[in-house]
Amino acid sequence: MYQYDQYDHLIVRERIAQYRDQVQRRIAGELTEEEFLPLRLQNGLYMQRHAYMLRIAVPYGLLASKQMRMFAHIARKYDRGYGHFTTRQNIQFNWVELEQTPDILADLASVEMHAIQTSGNCIRNVTADEFAGVAADEIVDPRPYAEVLRQWSTFHPEFIALPRKFKVAINGALEDRAAIAVHDIGLTAVKNEAGEIGFKVMVGGGMGRTPILGSVIREFLPREHLLTYTEAIMRVYNQYGRRDNKYKARIKILLKAIGVEEFARQVEEEWADLKGNAETLTLEEMERIIAYFQPHAYATLPAIDPLADHADNKAFANWLKRNVKPHKVPGYAAVVLSLKKTGVPPGDATAEQMDFMADLADRYSFGELRVTHEQNIVLADVEQRQLFQLWQEAKAHGLATPNIGLLTDMICCPGGDFCSLANAKSIPIAAAIAERFDHIDFLHDIGDLELNMSGCINACGHHHVGHIGILGVDKDGSEWYQVSIGGAQGNQSAIGKIIGPSFSAQQMPEVIDRLLQVYLRERTPEERFVDTAQRLGIAPFKEFVYATPIETAGRLVGEDEYA
Repeated sequence: MYQYDQYDHLIVRERIAQYRDQVQRRIAGELTEEEFLPLRLQNGLYMQRHAYMLRIAVPYGLLASKQMRMFAHIARKYDRGYGHFTTRQNIQFNWVELEQTPDILADLASVEMHAIQTSGNCIRNVTADEFAGVAADEIVDPRPYAEVLRQWSTFHPEFIALPRKFKVAINGALEDRAAIAVHDIGLTAVKNEAGEIGFKVMVGGGMGRTPILGSVIREFLPREHLLTYTEAIMRVYNQYGRRDNKYKARIKILLKAIGVEEFARQVEEEWADLKGNAETLTLEEMERIIAYFQPHAYATLPAIDPLADHADNKAFANWLKRNVKPHKVPGYAAVVLSLKKTGVPPGDATAEQMDFMADLADRYSFGELRVTHEQNIVLADVEQRQLFQLWQEAKAHGLATPNIGLLTDMICCPGGDFCSLANAKSIPIAAAIAERFDHIDFLHDIGDLELNMSGCINACGHHHVGHIGILGVDKDGSEWYQVSIGGAQGNQSAIGKIIGPSFSAQQMPEVIDRLLQVYLRERTPEERFVDTAQRLGIAPFKEFVYATPIETAGRLVGEDEYA
């Protein structure tokens, strides 16, 4: 993985010193909250409902074990013993004290991490496929290119005050595992007819109150032009993106306003002046960055069937089926540690679990971990012969729930329990649904199903692209929940369709149950829930869900025992 050079260390140290002085002046009353606001946001510090929240970047989701241990240390020393992994491959600490935040950043810097540009109208953390470098269907490892983009965009003076926040994702494999269609810029590695590697460039995707899938503006961009072409896109957006209305300030609105063809024309025109300049990536520069991401020293191992010696162990078989993914090197596998155990908020990990995951990484996976945009943790390089031992240890620490890709592997934002923007709570709804369907055999029978939930229209929980999407809404001061179906991420991305009027919190588990009943009745043998939903449309689901009242112990208001 990438390691800081002397310039990285210097930049981060100077930023911490600057921020420490700003915090001291704020505490002394020399800065008003209005004056301090943009300064703290530049360092990833938000004010939530109850306390400050610090968001820390995990570039392209890649962590060293010592960095995970630092998260555990922060959780234990400065927070309430846990952290929350997010859909942007970041981690958030929800209970930090303002006066301690410079010390937290200093601790982070000691393991080459920071919180710079995790907030504000700038280019945010660049995300990537969590199986980068080990996936069998990979065309090129996207991490070196994500790292180049990270270095280029951090503190870029021209793009430090964009019309709105800006999100970039990059995928290097045939299968899109980075949800590129819902990013401001989505980059997909491709090969041209000559076998040269480049990127398909998609622009203008995003969720929020106006969900739009990105549009391809260039089918093949030679990789040496990655920065110059990205700069051309950013320049057009920076110049013409709206600044008078924050709700219409994302690049997707600009594309919608002027049309994809006109936007692409302007980018190409801008690029004509940039192409071939000093930011063109030379082979020497790319080899320098790629050197940080060389494959590990894999042993020569035979591919084995990990279940062969445990044929009667159904629990282990379920875990292998759902949580273990293929690896391009024979004898190895990638393991997903589930942060979705029933009773635990999706994406949360305790300090003890973080320390334990770091230990697992050291013993089983070359000391590295990956944060997924679906709020789980990956050990990417596990020997197949060690899977049973790893499973036993992970299970003992609540990290081996065999539910990856199933209903209870929910994406869920912190919602109204923490976020000051949220209209409704999401964690209690996730808990109620997980409890209702806490039956592993039933979950496996349902099969692949992505349930995504957001506490507000900002869509941090990616509800628009959930096979089932849940959106918390405010109605006359009460919390209600709007349901959509048919959304999808990946190669066949789609925006879900709302099935009808919203529901109370207490009704939500029954709503999900009724949606599943329609699916189980109507599916063909090979269909996932989303396939059936897209084939039939919302009509049969809507008809069944609303056919009879959903009992809520006499209470039909939104705020109830789950809220």
